Amino acid sequence: MASVGDPPAVWVIHDGKIGMANQVVGLAEALSWPFTVKQLDIRFPWRHLTPQLWFAPFAALGSAGDQLAPPWPDIVIACGRNSVAPAQAVKRASGGKTFWVQIQDPRFARDEIDLVVAPRHDPASGANVFSTLGAVHRVTRAKLDAAAARFAPLFATLPRPLAAVLIGGDNGAYRMTDTGFVALCDQLAALARSGVGLAVTPSRRTGADKLALLHQRLKDLPASIWDGSGENPYFGMLGTADAVLVTADSVSMISEAAATGKPVYVIALEGGSRKFTRFHAAMQDAGITRPFEGAIESWTYPALDETARAAAEIRRRLGRTA
Repeated sequence: MASVGDPPAVWVIHDGKIGMANQVVGLAEALSWPFTVKQLDIRFPWRHLTPQLWFAPFAALGSAGDQLAPPWPDIVIACGRNSVAPAQAVKRASGGKTFWVQIQDPRFARDEIDLVVAPRHDPASGANVFSTLGAVHRVTRAKLDAAAARFAPLFATLPRPLAAVLIGGDNGAYRMTDTGFVALCDQLAALARSGVGLAVTPSRRTGADKLALLHQRLKDLPASIWDGSGENPYFGMLGTADAVLVTADSVSMISEAAATGKPVYVIALEGGSRKFTRFHAAMQDAGITRPFEGAIESWTYPALDETARAAAEIRRRLGRTA
């Protein structure tokens, strides 16, 4: 625990999933206090059990990850199903002194959590819930500007307007079908032929077959497709582009794109869920996103900075200034 006048000791807990890591690290960075990352390795059988059945959370931690041991932090920020029971154990081991922040609705131990930072489309509610429009993340104006300058040579030969295209893939709610992906490739090719430059980054969920098709359909057109080698130009794309196209499967990528203040188009995929429907409706109602139908326009809105808002709420509840 920190002494009076010192910055609080902060731990961020996640299990290595990039989506969870970006959220906890982004929120910790927004607090502007030093923090320690605790990436957990969850052993069998705990990783297959719901958090309610983790009767010995510290025993669930494998040697390949970080251990949780005293001195206990003043603040613990956790995200993801596998982080809930360990974060709860830290708070209890500290005698309740650790301020526990859980990102996303944990559906467990809600009354013990000091602050749940949950997107509006999650069902969490109560005095200890802080609602955000979309996900918290690591994107900031300063990072976008720095990345835009660093990656400027990569996009210098592409025409304007320049569209960043962020492609995800299948998840629990959506499917990127072969037919749908062929249609998307055709739309992107037509957009490029009309004079729009394309800066494309796929995800690990996109798949090699679809990536090969994308290369084939955009061959000899003004498009740059990240091949997965070297530093990911993702922030550079967001910072440089005039508009952003994002597949509907990723709340995180859409939320990050919204931090630019630039037009954000959502590429429809097959499937969906009530939570995703609520999220997409809220983003459209806020004037941030529009469905992608093959063309791009220009519009403006205040850049979304929910991560800074959530950090300010943590400081307010702790009675601490930045």
